Amino acid sequence: MPTSWTEREVQAIVEDYFDMFLLEISGRAFNKSEHRREILERLDDRSGPSVEFKHCNISAALRDMGYPFIAGYKPRSNYQRTLLPIAIQSYLAEHPEIDCLVSEDVVAPADEPSVVDILSLLEGPPELDQRPRQVREPGAAYGGGPVDYVAREAANQSLGLAGERFVLNFERARLIHAGQDRLADTIEHVSVTRGDAAGFDIRSYNDDGSDRFIEVKTTRYNKYTPFFLTANELQFAQDHSTHYRLCRPFSFRRQPRLFELPGSPADFCRIEPTEYRASFVA
Repeated sequence: MPTSWTEREVQAIVEDYFDMFLLEISGRAFNKSEHRREILERLDDRSGPSVEFKHCNISAALRDMGYPFIAGYKPRSNYQRTLLPIAIQSYLAEHPEIDCLVSEDVVAPADEPSVVDILSLLEGPPELDQRPRQVREPGAAYGGGPVDYVAREAANQSLGLAGERFVLNFERARLIHAGQDRLADTIEHVSVTRGDAAGFDIRSYNDDGSDRFIEVKTTRYNKYTPFFLTANELQFAQDHSTHYRLCRPFSFRRQPRLFELPGSPADFCRIEPTEYRASFVA
């Protein structure tokens, strides 16, 4: 069995991936197993697991380009750093309608979803890599693509506000379920009452009445989608890590769910600087 994927094979599996991607972003169902069986006929004696892993490599490459990726393929980062990104970018250049669709999706207005049992939507966080965390120094490489659609989505104020209201309702329901109606009535939507300078979005409480400072990062896409923090948000998280929680509503377009992680994001994420501040000095 060959070890290195050929250019022809990579082009074929990238095409297959985007066939599924278009279905997912359009809200249509697809069968991963069926796609796997079909693509195997176009490859050089590859196995089903190797195809699955390559699809996950494509997710990782798209993530690194600031592009949404298929929810069912968790990013696997050890991919061909030259061949795979080139194949992806070539395919996107030949199919501009995909960029148009994603561009419209990330800026579309969002409404707070209506759910019956909001507490049932909480699930576990992404699997965390146990390697040491690091905050990269300015100047570290950032493998973005021509357009960072994840950053564009993060700037979607309608989506951000809808996600915060969703988490407010979740927190109220959680405290009421715990018999803490009084605390539920005192939750504060800090990003509205005090503005963004506070460094977090919601002030809630644990069952014992202790503070819970919540930063909400909402995405229409899957739980492995990167998110953005300002320097102020990161500093607040590090200064108040004992009471801090990241809350991540995801799949917010059609089937909203959420996970939460306690402590500073620097404890469980790789933190990369993505921009610089420039000023004129007289």
